[in-house]
Amino acid sequence: MMTLTRDCDAVQIPHGHALSLPKGTEVDITQTLGGSYTLRVGGNLYRVASKDADALGLKAEAAPVAAPGEINEARVRDVLRSCFDPEIPVNIVDLGLVYDVQVKRLSSGQARVDVQMTLTAPGCGMGPSIAGDAQQKLLMLDGVEEATVDIVWEPPWHQSMITPEGRRELGFE
Repeated sequence: MMTLTRDCDAVQIPHGHALSLPKGTEVDITQTLGGSYTLRVGGNLYRVASKDADALGLKAEAAPVAAPGEINEARVRDVLRSCFDPEIPVNIVDLGLVYDVQVKRLSSGQARVDVQMTLTAPGCGMGPSIAGDAQQKLLMLDGVEEATVDIVWEPPWHQSMITPEGRRELGFE
């Protein structure tokens, strides 16, 4: 248990509502993956970005840095492996949430990356937060000028889409 040292921006899980947790709030950190923190406050869960790590008395994790090189689907998927659903300790690629990755060369010589992904449940309010996190990490890749991450619902996600690595992480194998 720890106490917030200042007001802190947060997103309520699973509803996706943005709010501010006030200084002095007692929190438990339940997950720290992909540069964000999942907090339990009473009976509720909240996601806090790494920019607010100091409110938790922590140092922000460094943003993942991809090695220089050609922008291709494999590099994009590697970056997306640093994105997590705040309720599940497996990255969005190994959860099977990333359906399509397209990389297009722009006239500037840079790349445009378009990703289609889904969520584990259509009612998940965290979709915009997860997609926004993925987009920001893609835009940090050297050589990427534009990035879009769209949430789609076809085909519907199912546990069978989890990769063998994801299944091991979840204890399914």
